[in-house]
Amino acid sequence: MTVFDHVPGLAIAALAGAVVGLERQWSGHAEGPAARFAGIRTFTLIGLIGGIAGALLADGSPEVAAVLVGGAAALVVAAYVRASRTDVDGTTEAAALVVLAAGALAGSGQLGLASGLAAVTGLLLVEKSRLHAFAARLDGVDLRAGIRFAAMALVVLPLVPVGPFGPSPGVRPRELWALVLFFSGLGFAGHVARKAVGAKHGLWVAGALGGLISSTNVTLTFARASREPGAPSRALGVGTLAANLLLFPRVLTATAVLNWPLAVALLPVMLPPLAVLAAATAWGVWRTPPQAGTTPASANPLRVGAALQMAVLFQGVLYAVDAAQAWFGQAGLLTSAAALGLTDVDALTVTMARGLGERAGLDDAAQAIAVGILANTLLKAAMAVVVGRGACRGLTASALLVVAAVLAGLIAAG
Repeated sequence: MTVFDHVPGLAIAALAGAVVGLERQWSGHAEGPAARFAGIRTFTLIGLIGGIAGALLADGSPEVAAVLVGGAAALVVAAYVRASRTDVDGTTEAAALVVLAAGALAGSGQLGLASGLAAVTGLLLVEKSRLHAFAARLDGVDLRAGIRFAAMALVVLPLVPVGPFGPSPGVRPRELWALVLFFSGLGFAGHVARKAVGAKHGLWVAGALGGLISSTNVTLTFARASREPGAPSRALGVGTLAANLLLFPRVLTATAVLNWPLAVALLPVMLPPLAVLAAATAWGVWRTPPQAGTTPASANPLRVGAALQMAVLFQGVLYAVDAAQAWFGQAGLLTSAAALGLTDVDALTVTMARGLGERAGLDDAAQAIAVGILANTLLKAAMAVVVGRGACRGLTASALLVVAAVLAGLIAAG
């Protein structure tokens, strides 16, 4: 490699240091009686040292590169030892080590990784107050749930056998556990997002975040709430629409993860009802005064039990729908999909995406998911009519019936 080949890497290394150093300088950590050891100039130089070390490593001089990195790291450690006598905060020193590593990556040619590392580091530094406020909202339940999820994903999953076991289509334990992780993780993400957003952004945000877990549950909960005296009925209706809006991207995301070709086949039947609900929700948000509120907090944010039930239901449905399709063809497939859509759209999505989708054909599998969503939509419209009151009932039922009509038309046309 020529000298000029290293110029982009050195430039990225210096820029990475400058970005982090600028934040340290701007936030006041580089000046005053409690100043740390580095500001924009020192951070830029640390990034350059890392970049030069990476370039030397790429050119076959690992000894010199190691000396440079080791010297810069020793400087950072010495600075922390001195500063820790009065303040144990090591954020600046840790950021300096990250800049050194990013510089070395850039100098060795890994420009994208180095740039991303610098950007994430700068974001973590500049968003200090928001991150601390978010951490303050978490409680022991959230922390335990996060640790349990990490154990489920990193410890348990590799130990679960792959399979398949039993008669066709077979039981695949690791795949089932991965599904448990996916849906419990989705529920946990919705729980954490509700904590991060809080109640001040209104019922429509609360409904949308609740829709990440179960739009049916939000529909029933908000319909019941609309019966209370003085309840913000219209705002509850908008929140219900937002929850139902999230059903479509949730199904598409799960399908894309499990079976990308099926997700592509599903797009034409999902986008029109998604657009209808998006327009109805946006109109409702625009016309409705903000009303603070949230979906009910869960004492078990991981919802592992519900995810396990869904996995068991998926395995049972996999055999049942496979038998229905073998005996009755497409009619049996669609009837089973409609029945399952009344209870669990996620289980239907997984069933079609894993195993049955390939044997039934992508178009039939996509139509089965659409039929299940249609049945689920009609069920929620009935909930709004029977349980809801006032504007919540009218807004929710009318929008969901329009969505059902659009879905029915697309299914018939398909």
